[in-house]
Amino acid sequence: MAETDKKFEAAAKDIQSLTRRPDDADMLRLYALYKQGTEGDVTGERPGAFAPKDRSKYDAWARVKGTDSAKAREQYIKLVERLRKLYG
Repeated sequence: MAETDKKFEAAAKDIQSLTRRPDDADMLRLYALYKQGTEGDVTGERPGAFAPKDRSKYDAWARVKGTDSAKAREQYIKLVERLRKLYG
């Protein structure tokens, strides 16, 4: 397993131990980078207006469309590190 993969898995666990919940923008960015890093580009249809939470998550993931999965994992790790400093 590559070093980045190990750090990515550790970051995914670390994010759950924060003392405070990050703001919505950071949460959506975490979601998008995680999905891009694990599944690649967004698929399926965009959820409708009556599912605003799912639509926001879809849109966040769509914004990182085309990002290489390894690069998305690296960005996720950096974001988790920043959030750990803020919300430790």
